[in-house]
Amino acid sequence: VQLQASGGGLVQPGGSLRLACAASGSIFSINVMGWYRQAPGKQRELVASITTAGTTAYVDSVKGRFTISRDNAKSTLFLHMNSLKPEDTAVYYCHANNIYGMDHWGKGTQVTVSS
Repeated sequence: VQLQASGGGLVQPGGSLRLACAASGSIFSINVMGWYRQAPGKQRELVASITTAGTTAYVDSVKGRFTISRDNAKSTLFLHMNSLKPEDTAVYYCHANNIYGMDHWGKGTQVTVSS
């Protein structure tokens, strides 16, 4: 499975961004997909995840602001980010776990929230 993320950039506090992650390869095996982020000097953390059935989970700091979704037909994962805060600044990574328990990572995309 190959993952290609896009959509990062610079946005002012309170603004919005949408990240997208296109999956290719053995997409039939994909189970849970998610977005992680890593800020400078901090550990990578799970931001949001979504199962094939559409069950979602979010880290507390983004609940009510971020929405994860996936288009199974197009093998694409999205992260809609609203009301962005400076503390959301990080490199965001797309992740997929397949039915064999293997992890797949995309290259990160930088999100910077600054005035």
